[in-house]
Amino acid sequence: MGQLRVISVLLDFILLFVMCACRDVDSSYVTCGSLVKLMNTRHSVRLHSHDVKYGSGSGQQSVTGVDSADDANSYWRIRENPNGLCLRGEPIRCNQAIRITHLKTGRNLHSHHFSSPLSNNQEVSAFGENGQGDDLDVWAVQCSGIFWERDDAVRFKHVGTEVFLSITGEQYGHPIRGQREVHGMSLPNHHNYWKVMEGVFIQPSNDPVHHDEL
Repeated sequence: MGQLRVISVLLDFILLFVMCACRDVDSSYVTCGSLVKLMNTRHSVRLHSHDVKYGSGSGQQSVTGVDSADDANSYWRIRENPNGLCLRGEPIRCNQAIRITHLKTGRNLHSHHFSSPLSNNQEVSAFGENGQGDDLDVWAVQCSGIFWERDDAVRFKHVGTEVFLSITGEQYGHPIRGQREVHGMSLPNHHNYWKVMEGVFIQPSNDPVHHDEL
């Protein structure tokens, strides 16, 4: 099912791109519905998930950081939060609450009061089914302007528990050897800045703007 989901979503984006290759006048923002890879700027690894469960804590699907730039398991869709409105192609505002949904498994970036397995910070997992989860899937984008700009380094603050999405470098062993632990930290610091690297960005006219590779 995971591979079929990826193929279906990618075909949708490719079809839109073929239908109209024109760019919006201002295409510098991350927009609702966009499909992106997020890199931690301190450790240069991309936010990643896969159908591998934590062996401790919640037992939910693990979220990690990977060095590879071309792993399809590192794509995430930017979506509305359950109680808000996020129009397709609309720029994401700084401090706006969003959901970040893993493309291949359809689970949402999530956090809760479990300890992370390596650093004993707060666990970050992927939760839900087909994009439907709960209120602990909501993150606020912290940036310096009015909108989330693609070239900006931003923070993601978990609305429910007020931790920041972070990586501090701890590495897993088997079966995900070399991947970094992703966790929540209570204070903002240089370990919790993230930047968009690759993706397809939906514009208000429904014309995707391709960025780097997909």
